Amino acid sequence: MLPEDALKDLLSQKNLSKTDKLMLILAVDSGNAKEVKEIKRIASRSGLRAISKWNVSSLLSRSKGMAVRTSNGWELTSAGMKHVSMLAGSLMGAPAPKVAASLRAHLVDLKDADTAKFVEEAIACYEARLYRAAVVLSWIGAISLLYDYVCKNKLKEFNAEAIKRNAKWKPANTKDDLARMKESEFLNVIEAISVIGKSVKQELEGCLRLRNGCGHPNSLKIAENRVAGHIESLVLNVFSRYV
Repeated sequence: MLPEDALKDLLSQKNLSKTDKLMLILAVDSGNAKEVKEIKRIASRSGLRAISKWNVSSLLSRSKGMAVRTSNGWELTSAGMKHVSMLAGSLMGAPAPKVAASLRAHLVDLKDADTAKFVEEAIACYEARLYRAAVVLSWIGAISLLYDYVCKNKLKEFNAEAIKRNAKWKPANTKDDLARMKESEFLNVIEAISVIGKSVKQELEGCLRLRNGCGHPNSLKIAENRVAGHIESLVLNVFSRYV
């Protein structure tokens, strides 16, 4: 897979054909097929505005088997991936990291469509090196899973504990109701009713702090290993336990 932030330099090369440049664009988030509109959006973000005048489908259909049109859009074939590797060289991303693969393995067990979507997007962001987005979306997926668990198994106990802590708490009946509570306080309540233990709560509080840092405009810098640790912690303590 090719990181999108590498496209700008690659697409500006004069020696590349239009087809070569389209192959590079398809290599971004290569696991997802792309319609022509999305191909042009990616190109425009990377400075290739001339693509607005190209007949993208015609060029791809004449790519000698390097791209194929599926029901979801255009995708690279194995020949196309090999060609892109030659064009991009060391800029090609490594195969999907182990931590992303671990998270992806739990997708099949997620019965709530919204939660599954958050997790899918978190994986895609991590693999594309969009690290702040990966932190935020993986946390949303985890908290959504915990909301589901409480709604199905511990709602009466949760409301009783919440009212004990805050007499103004209006008893929750749905996930949306649970979202009215601050996430830090939600973790305190579910620890009190033994959904999670003290050590797990402390670990999740660390994940929440990182999510808060990544979800607001600031100068925070994070890289692959820090984000991998965040996602791995959520996999071990939430996604593998509360499906």
